[in-house]
Amino acid sequence: MSNSSKRMRALMATGALGTAMALVLAGCGARAGDDTAGAGSSPAASCVDTSGSTVKLGFLNSLTGGMAISEKTVSNVLHMASDEINASGGILGKKIEYVQEDGATDWPTFAEKTEKLLTQDCVAAIFGGWTSSSRKAVKPVVEKLNGLFFYPVQYEGLESSPNIYYTGATTNQQIIPAMDFLASKGVKKLFLAGSDYVFPRTANAIIKLYAAKLGIEIVGEEYVPLDKDDWTSQVAKIVAAKPDFIFNTINGSSNVGFVKAYYDAGLTPAKTPIISVSIAEEEAPAMGHEVTGNYASWNYFQSLKTDTNPKFIESWKAYPNSSGVTSDPMEAAYISMYLYKALVEAAGSFDVDKVNAAAKANKITFDAPEGTVTLDGENHHISKPGHIGQINKDNQFDVVWASDKFIEPDPYLEGYDWFPADVRKQLVDAAG
Repeated sequence: MSNSSKRMRALMATGALGTAMALVLAGCGARAGDDTAGAGSSPAASCVDTSGSTVKLGFLNSLTGGMAISEKTVSNVLHMASDEINASGGILGKKIEYVQEDGATDWPTFAEKTEKLLTQDCVAAIFGGWTSSSRKAVKPVVEKLNGLFFYPVQYEGLESSPNIYYTGATTNQQIIPAMDFLASKGVKKLFLAGSDYVFPRTANAIIKLYAAKLGIEIVGEEYVPLDKDDWTSQVAKIVAAKPDFIFNTINGSSNVGFVKAYYDAGLTPAKTPIISVSIAEEEAPAMGHEVTGNYASWNYFQSLKTDTNPKFIESWKAYPNSSGVTSDPMEAAYISMYLYKALVEAAGSFDVDKVNAAAKANKITFDAPEGTVTLDGENHHISKPGHIGQINKDNQFDVVWASDKFIEPDPYLEGYDWFPADVRKQLVDAAG
């Protein structure tokens, strides 16, 4: 058990976190700007060499294992973005030379490959990851070695790091909009189903706090390990609880088992719809059963009508080995490459400290397929629109709810009165 998990369990034993936080199993990380290397220590000297005509970048994605169902497309779109950038002259005139590594859905492997990429391949930045467990495995390595990691997937929030840029949604840009949508639908009873690791447990702890404010009753909460697909007994509990909606924080191929058990138990979108935060256009047709009528909360859908989306879709469909459909996580990965380009060019350097200084000193934006996103140079997250989509017969999403403006990132939920400061502090302190 990690030290952060031990501290979290100690807090649970005292009841300090309250019942809503009792199932959070992992900590949440330091804030950008904090001294994460330890008092008196200094990061290792970088071996990045930009004296020639190229710059090395690392791509770290699960190409094998349970998360490959989602991460292969993220890897491929990083290649596409790199090829586009190279075709337009590169970054500071240097062509990208990428080194692809397989995280293999194994968190120690993510840590090992991160160290290899930074110390042996000498990459200037790393792009990838999906699960929060993979990010948390990478985080101490990039902080120790003063590398940069660009993370493209929605997550549970309560984290920021001077060595990580987050281009997926934080909690107030995906989870909270989903709950607002459920409240607008008149939902009174909600069941929580998630994979058994940090993101679902932390997200569900936050959901329970917000649900109390919204007057929504949580009628059950079940978890299955990320590498397991049998949801039969857990879905039986959902049937017995008779919720109005199911909030799905399951990741990877475990969703296939959940969907199978859902339909085998006689549940339907008309009677007991699901709202998911990890099923997108890429995953929907891979569920083994049509999922028409269920919902998902994302910031980007292929169906979005923006000026920039048609070209992105056209480029992706024409790219070798393309899945043919776009989705939120791969769009956020695409953003991450162009965000890095903008940061380096604002800094006039690939040096990590200069890049971070440029993030704070400049307004960094990118005209993304979801719309123009703006980087918060203090917490390293970006502004994003909130959207709820309903799956149609073509496994695309019809947008049924949208935020009225781009949502500024608030990873620590400091702007929400239902998230107490003492709970926030205890969670962050427990992370170490």
